[in-house]
Amino acid sequence: MAGDRLDERELVEALRRGDEEAFMWLVDMYGPALLRVARMYVPTQAVAEEVVQETWIGVLKGIDGFEGRSSLRTWIFRILVNIAKTRGARERRSVPFSSAASADEPSVDPDRFLPAGDERARAWALGPVPWETPEENLLSGETREVILDAIAKLPDSQRAVITLRDVDGWSSEEVRNALDLSETNQRVLLHRARSKVRGAIERYLNAMEPTR
Repeated sequence: MAGDRLDERELVEALRRGDEEAFMWLVDMYGPALLRVARMYVPTQAVAEEVVQETWIGVLKGIDGFEGRSSLRTWIFRILVNIAKTRGARERRSVPFSSAASADEPSVDPDRFLPAGDERARAWALGPVPWETPEENLLSGETREVILDAIAKLPDSQRAVITLRDVDGWSSEEVRNALDLSETNQRVLLHRARSKVRGAIERYLNAMEPTR
């Protein structure tokens, strides 16, 4: 491969031939994301790493049976999720990933709304205002660190969805298939995650002002 990015068909064929370089490219490409997803289902980082290792073993054992009904990436992540669910149950993790989207959690900080007794109770108490140079600010290394820090502090389920969608560039369908989520759960998790990250950016840029 010599570092070249093969198309999926060529990559699958290389893996079936036992091409070690193709396999290592795959590990480098998807390893970090696999670890993030595994961590949603199991209680410790160490167990998540074991789940990822079991996943790669499963990929090597199952690649001859890969039929291309989904993308290779989705297929790999489905293997991971199945293994992680089994390990999570074994480790007595009691809260399923999909239930996180139905939790009674506000998408936006309640403090940003006016008190319930106020005649404008549904209005924003603190509203987003235009950023003077959003492109420059958001591209700055310091602001990027704020964004990544905000993502890192999210609940596991929200962090995984926003990372796959907004950092790794996955489509909604890919995320739903890989994480075994309904369309509604995926949408709610992403909305909540984006709202929290947006709030962190606004606080960092001092981009909120009272509306009254």
